Amino acid sequence: MRTVLIIGVGAGDPEQVTVQAINAMNAVDAFFVLDKGEAAAELTDARKALCARYATGDYRTVVIPDPPRDRAAADYAGAVRDWRDERARLLAEAVERELPDGGVGGILAWGDPALYDGTIRVLDTIREAGHDVAYEVIPGISSVQILTARHRVTLNRVAGPVHITTGRRLAAGWPADSDDVVVMLDAGLACQVYRDEPIDIYWGAYLGTPDELLVAGRLGDVIDEIAEVRARARARKGWIMDTYLLRRHPAPTAPSA
Repeated sequence: MRTVLIIGVGAGDPEQVTVQAINAMNAVDAFFVLDKGEAAAELTDARKALCARYATGDYRTVVIPDPPRDRAAADYAGAVRDWRDERARLLAEAVERELPDGGVGGILAWGDPALYDGTIRVLDTIREAGHDVAYEVIPGISSVQILTARHRVTLNRVAGPVHITTGRRLAAGWPADSDDVVVMLDAGLACQVYRDEPIDIYWGAYLGTPDELLVAGRLGDVIDEIAEVRARARARKGWIMDTYLLRRHPAPTAPSA
């Protein structure tokens, strides 16, 4: 049986890679990298740099072209599923080609593999298709943790819930029963529709890297600045990874009679 280690390596700062992740990297015979092309070449290079820094054994790097995804499809969930299935097919072929029986492969996942990362589902798909592949998951520091640390705020308020969602879902409405909302995977700053409400925003991009960007304040006061900073950064680098925390102020309590 072949084994694949899904290794969370944080959001970009090599000093935030855990000891457990480093030990896992040193057990790997071949690292598999899904390459998103020239626009995201920096991400591929960053993974290779982490391997060069921490993996001291005799390992290989296997680059797999990431299949395109139909981002304009009406059936968003179906398009993601098709994309994931093609990823699974390509990765399964590479694992069987590059790893002998008993070999160990590694996939470096940004942030934590359990939070808005599809690698676990890809490995499940591979196993469901009948491939003799086991996998383990090594957690990593997520961009959400780095965001709150940089802004020096807690993720939750006292005894309060936190809702983690996507830009697509936020655009459909504010999550019920939560005044603290973390938004990831937001291509269009869906929070702009709430600019006139009493909400604070803590925004960050390229967290944990030398290009890190941070903006915080009352949403209505800083959202135009965030949009401008974000647009310039994306134009300069060709890609962007950002996330933000929205903190809604409670309605004022009516005075008692």
